[in-house]
Amino acid sequence: MKDMTVGSPTKIIIQFAIPILLGNLIQLTYTLIDTRIIGVFLGDHALAAVGATTQLSTLFTGFLIGMANGFAIMTARNFSQRDYEMVKTSFVLALLLGIAFIVGISILTLLLLHRILMFLNVSEELMPDAGTYVSIIIAGMVITMIYNVLLSSARAIGDSLTPLLTLCVSVCLNIAGDYLMVGVFGTGVWGAAMATVFAQGITMVLCAIYMYRKYEFFRVCKRDFKNIDAALVRSMLSSGLSMGFMSSLIMIGSLILQTGINGLGNSYIVAQSVARQITNVLMTVFVSVGNAMVTYCSQNYGVGNMERVRQGMKAGYLITCTWCVFVLLIVYSAAPLLIQFVTGSHDAVMINAADQYLRIDSVLYVLVAVIFVQRNSLQGVGDKITPLISSGIEMVGKVVLTYTLVPKMGYFGVILVEPIVWIVMIIPLIMKVRKWDY
Repeated sequence: MKDMTVGSPTKIIIQFAIPILLGNLIQLTYTLIDTRIIGVFLGDHALAAVGATTQLSTLFTGFLIGMANGFAIMTARNFSQRDYEMVKTSFVLALLLGIAFIVGISILTLLLLHRILMFLNVSEELMPDAGTYVSIIIAGMVITMIYNVLLSSARAIGDSLTPLLTLCVSVCLNIAGDYLMVGVFGTGVWGAAMATVFAQGITMVLCAIYMYRKYEFFRVCKRDFKNIDAALVRSMLSSGLSMGFMSSLIMIGSLILQTGINGLGNSYIVAQSVARQITNVLMTVFVSVGNAMVTYCSQNYGVGNMERVRQGMKAGYLITCTWCVFVLLIVYSAAPLLIQFVTGSHDAVMINAADQYLRIDSVLYVLVAVIFVQRNSLQGVGDKITPLISSGIEMVGKVVLTYTLVPKMGYFGVILVEPIVWIVMIIPLIMKVRKWDY
């Protein structure tokens, strides 16, 4: 447990973010290894099939993580106020609401999956493998939801080590399962999907047992359900859906962008898939500091200390913008080697396209750094509207630019979409933060 209302903001944020960063890197490393395994054993066709549906599965995962983090805001505030009974109640309600939402959404998506894949412009050639892979991932999303509620609840009380340890276990199981199913048994892409679901299921159970034994206020019993009232449900739904939809709006825009990419051919589908995976690794510092800012701001806002909130944001800017310098050095010195290593492919068209994407977009990562710090800080202090407006701009921008730039400019249009959107979506965040009384 970690009380983030005292001590140096910079030191606290870095200490809290490091385990999150390591966890994210481990998770993303698995994604890269998974791509490598599929590429080596199953070839470019399988890579394209998985890549064609990546944004759909990412949409679901992003919504679940956002919702779980939103639920945890109430847990963090209760913890900072030493109201441990309500910590337990908010944890129970997060589980109930999360499970209810994801079961309904998963069933609806599976029923409409073929139409969704057609909307994504997935070719008939890729449809069988793509449909099989993503349907297994979606069917296992209830496990993903419970898993993320557990992790976000641990972070809400200042424990970022438990999520790191559980992610290590999950990734090890996932890699072993992938190699066994795809490399040894030759199952095809559905084996990789099954390995992911099984790994998360086992890790979820282990994480639940560990948290139950370590923290008394995560030991659920019948009386905890009696403290749930309509006001608490509304408050947690408001926070959870706000952060969930914020993530979803971002991913919906990326999903629409994927429809344009899927029409450019397999080489560009793989190029975008691997470029996004490398981008996710490079941006993991932004994500980790952003996650730290939610808990940091929630706890300090809970005790009414807005000055520490402002100090924390300045520390967040310093950390993330410094990382942008290192990103440029990595991209401009090693991008083609990274792309070839991840895919195991020698497709020159694919490698050049992915390299171009990384070189152009990384120049404006400083905007992404500021966006992550401000958006998550605003969520932490209870602003549910401004981050949604910013994310809505991102979604609309990606939709409009996908249908205007991509048909005219091809893959270069894809490369330009996100930098243009970043420039516009940062505006409402900056305007809101500037209105705070300094």
